[in-house]
Amino acid sequence: MAALRPPERIALLALAALTALAGAANYGQWSPVPRFAIATVALAGLAWLVSFATEQLGERFGPGVTGMLQSTLGNLPELLVVIFALQKSELVVAQTALVGSIFANALLVLGLVIVVGSRRSEDGLMRFSPRLPNDTATLLQVTMFVLVLLGLSRAAHDPASHHVKTISAIGAGCLLVVYGAWVIPYLRSDSAPGGEPGEEGGGGVRDPGSAPVRPGPRLGLVLTIALLAIGGVASAFVSDWFVNGLQPAISALNLSEAFAGLVIVAIAGNAVENTAGIVLAWKRRNDLAISVVKNSVAQIAAFLFPLLVLISFALKTTLTFAVQPVYTGALALTALALWQVAGDGEAAEFEGWALVALYVILATFALYE
Repeated sequence: MAALRPPERIALLALAALTALAGAANYGQWSPVPRFAIATVALAGLAWLVSFATEQLGERFGPGVTGMLQSTLGNLPELLVVIFALQKSELVVAQTALVGSIFANALLVLGLVIVVGSRRSEDGLMRFSPRLPNDTATLLQVTMFVLVLLGLSRAAHDPASHHVKTISAIGAGCLLVVYGAWVIPYLRSDSAPGGEPGEEGGGGVRDPGSAPVRPGPRLGLVLTIALLAIGGVASAFVSDWFVNGLQPAISALNLSEAFAGLVIVAIAGNAVENTAGIVLAWKRRNDLAISVVKNSVAQIAAFLFPLLVLISFALKTTLTFAVQPVYTGALALTALALWQVAGDGEAAEFEGWALVALYVILATFALYE
């Protein structure tokens, strides 16, 4: 523990106490809203712990591996929440949590990142490498192809509409192949040294989610692995408590399941990426800020969603790509908005507010679903 800085020690102690409190609230059958609120904050805190430990571990292997570890393990709490929700037959929550994570990152967080980044720029334009935004839009469009076709098939009640699970399984496999074909060369190209705009060394693309260059990992390997293991195990328990408290809290607050999944679960599950992107934009690390957000969108759409579709065949409830029409349409429009706003490698403040406005409008729809 000696390698930990005082604020980090305090954060770990507070997180341990918060996790214990979440367990007490779950097994003590506390009132629905406080129980759910505590589990939500604990889940966000554990997401930070996993991200922190992953960053330290990844620094031993280089920036490419670090970015992959951060994006993959950073989504661990959300992965577990969806699995537990499916096991408890909460299909609406599981689906809206996944699509909600895409909306939260692609609209709300990216919008705020652009607002902050453009305000910090001297000419009012946030500039960044256009590669990742364009790649993300492509991956999102491939996912939308499956969602839209299934939606049209179900609306028309054609023969294919009776084979949603089979089509979803095949589509999931195809998406995973496409994601693998994209992510391997992307990581190889990002491993090359290079600075961001405004830094010495030019405008190379930095690794998604990686921190500024450091002299090396501050934590020993044993402590790093221990923190990662503790964060992973605790995330499993808290995710279960989170799902247990979700339905009672929804009833107590008179919220729809769609709103809970689309807004509450999505934001809580992506707390680390949300905060990191905005902080990096404030520090004028534009490529890193965009990478944190965009890499999360790409991974959820083309990796996490299809992976959970395949995993769900072993669970109580099967997850498919048959999403409600309003969200299918919103996802398709989101892909277009991403390409329009960020595809040219620069964005103004009003474009950031436009993305935030889209998210608020969508959340209002979810509130009344």
